[in-house]
Amino acid sequence: MTHDEHRFPCDQCGADYRFDPGNGALTCDHCGHARPIGAGPWGGATLRELDFDAALADQLPDAELEETRVLTCPNCAAQVEFDPATHAAECPFCATPVVTDTGISRHIKPRGVLPFALDERTAHKAMNTWLGRLWFAPNGLKDYARKGRKMQGIYVPYWTFDADTKSSYRGERGVVYYETRTVTRDGKRVQQQVAKVRWTLKSGRVARFFDDVLVLASRSLPKTYTDALEPWDLPALEPYQPEYLAGFRAEAYTVELQEGHAEARAHMARVIERDVRFDIGGDRQRIHAVDTDVRDVTFKHILLPVWMAAYKYRGQTYRFVVNGRTGRVQGERPWSAIKITIAVALGLLVAAGIGYLVATGQQ
Repeated sequence: MTHDEHRFPCDQCGADYRFDPGNGALTCDHCGHARPIGAGPWGGATLRELDFDAALADQLPDAELEETRVLTCPNCAAQVEFDPATHAAECPFCATPVVTDTGISRHIKPRGVLPFALDERTAHKAMNTWLGRLWFAPNGLKDYARKGRKMQGIYVPYWTFDADTKSSYRGERGVVYYETRTVTRDGKRVQQQVAKVRWTLKSGRVARFFDDVLVLASRSLPKTYTDALEPWDLPALEPYQPEYLAGFRAEAYTVELQEGHAEARAHMARVIERDVRFDIGGDRQRIHAVDTDVRDVTFKHILLPVWMAAYKYRGQTYRFVVNGRTGRVQGERPWSAIKITIAVALGLLVAAGIGYLVATGQQ
């Protein structure tokens, strides 16, 4: 589900401003006038956490909630929002034409945004460079992507979670030692070292404060794509201001808060297990039980910048995403059957040539 492009009229000519990643300000493409972010009523906002338990109990203030009108793509099931006056549009996630069918969705507002730092031209260049390294990709798709439509800038939704944890554990510490044994090998008696492990009981406590555990809150793109765009510069998050969205889209979350928290807790459990193993020490560890007390859980709904292109080529959709801060690229890895056939044929020829040379040299 995406919010429609936010529009802000230029103070000079009345045309629409857009957020310019190059100067970090609103810029009018018509007259060139620029306005700094924060000059409007949203200026001075703070980036703050929300109470997780209050959200689960439906006790968040109304100011933290909003309603939007949505439609669902019939192909990829992405939920997107367009202007109510728009009767037809194209899904930004799979390039499928969709006809608007509005409905109302009530959800938690974003609290933070990581502004775009790369413009569309830079993102397109990064995508073309990435495609150029894929030798087995069809040349037709590469050419189509290079000459194709502009990429779309979309703010992708994430949850972040903070929590204070204290864990008690029971386990065993293993110390490796070696015994010398005499064995018979090839009719001779030889000595060899045999590894053994001496186990001792171990218990203790570990504590860790988790800050900004990041969880994707969208189902529109494969998680493998968005994971490959990490790391994100979360310390550069800005308090949410709609001006950052001018000229872009901002997808709303489809992974609910409780489901996102469950994924965050699974991440925390893996980190706590690593801490426990370190605390047990020794050469090897056995963990029998871990009891974790989790307190002061807070969260934020944030938006992270992604440039995206969806191309239909010979009946198949290919999607490419670019980190709007770092330029890291991920997407479908298309394969050219012709190039694969040529590579196999060349490999067989090389193998045959080597075999011939070897056989000739043995004569």
